[in-house]
Amino acid sequence: MSKSLRTPRQQHLQELLVRLRKAQSLTQAEVARNLGRPQSFVAKYEGGERRLDVIEFIEIARALGADPLEVLSGLLHG
Repeated sequence: MSKSLRTPRQQHLQELLVRLRKAQSLTQAEVARNLGRPQSFVAKYEGGERRLDVIEFIEIARALGADPLEVLSGLLHG
């Protein structure tokens, strides 16, 4: 199993999170503020410079108004 930041599944996750953010009409700065993180945190995972651990993923999905399980399902079946 590759830990690369450039795997197709990792890129698909990035795209899903960006689409979710934009669907909520949120900026990176707004998501970061909701997470208590700097805007660069959001920019890095959206841009593929940083991988997320499962706890971060859950917090991000919830900050985007999404069910983490549905996001994972979209990743697995999309």
